[in-house]
Amino acid sequence: MSKTFFIILIILAALGQRMSAQTNFWNSPNAYLGQTPPGDTPKIFAPGILADKGEFTANRTAISSDGKEIYYCTNRSWKNSNDLKVKCFRFDGQKWIGPTIINEHMGQTSISPDGQSLFLGSDQSGGTVYKSSRTPNGWSAPEPYIDRNYMIYDFILTRSGNKYAASNGTWGSPSDAQAWRFSLMPPSDADTSIQNLVFPLNSQGFNGDFFVASDESYMIVSTKETKSFECELYISFRKKDKTWTEPKSLGPLINDGLAHRYGQYVSPDGKYLFYTRAESEKDCAIYWVRFDGLLKKLKQASL
Repeated sequence: MSKTFFIILIILAALGQRMSAQTNFWNSPNAYLGQTPPGDTPKIFAPGILADKGEFTANRTAISSDGKEIYYCTNRSWKNSNDLKVKCFRFDGQKWIGPTIINEHMGQTSISPDGQSLFLGSDQSGGTVYKSSRTPNGWSAPEPYIDRNYMIYDFILTRSGNKYAASNGTWGSPSDAQAWRFSLMPPSDADTSIQNLVFPLNSQGFNGDFFVASDESYMIVSTKETKSFECELYISFRKKDKTWTEPKSLGPLINDGLAHRYGQYVSPDGKYLFYTRAESEKDCAIYWVRFDGLLKKLKQASL
């Protein structure tokens, strides 16, 4: 065996071990802040760890593709974003470090499929999506990424380059909650058009909070909104013709009575659904629940 060939074998073995370590982290005791994973019944994620005294956790969670960065939001009031913060825990190879404040006065977090961009929204500038870029020293300061003359909420970029958001688009007033629709923007940043994804994905009333899978195979939406915005979580699957199936309930364990449910997000390993649940500010918290089996069951029943 030549020396060069032996060196190549060593390099390949090291790469294999590194890739295995990346994959196995999801199943390690350290994953998800070392929390005991939930089953089919939702439970609060990392109680007593994420928020400071007087704060509650809310909004959308975002997790890096390797599972070693967890982003989430805290606030002190539903009425404004004065105390809204984006925080992060990072796993340094030995332990979780955090929480670290990433940004203040912004929320609606989402990470680009390549992990290099962090997208944020602000209730102070409803038509603008902000982007922070990953640098060797952390995330850059947020800068405007998309700026439109219509409202954009809960922005998500998918692998194809399609951009999903909730919006009043060109069809309604921002102040009219009944006009908001789950919508699609094209990959080209130069194309300012926006498409209402219409019925059955959109129902009558406010259509604002959602999560779309990175491959665009399904969307989890907050629906059946009451006048005070209590809602339930439903799922719709994208068909081959790019239309969407009629949304189906995620079931009584998740939709367990009258409550606000938003900030839905599925972990990159596909195992868990995270979402904010609250009947009031006092009990507002991020919940998580096992999701992969439920997803398979609902997909079989829908397609």
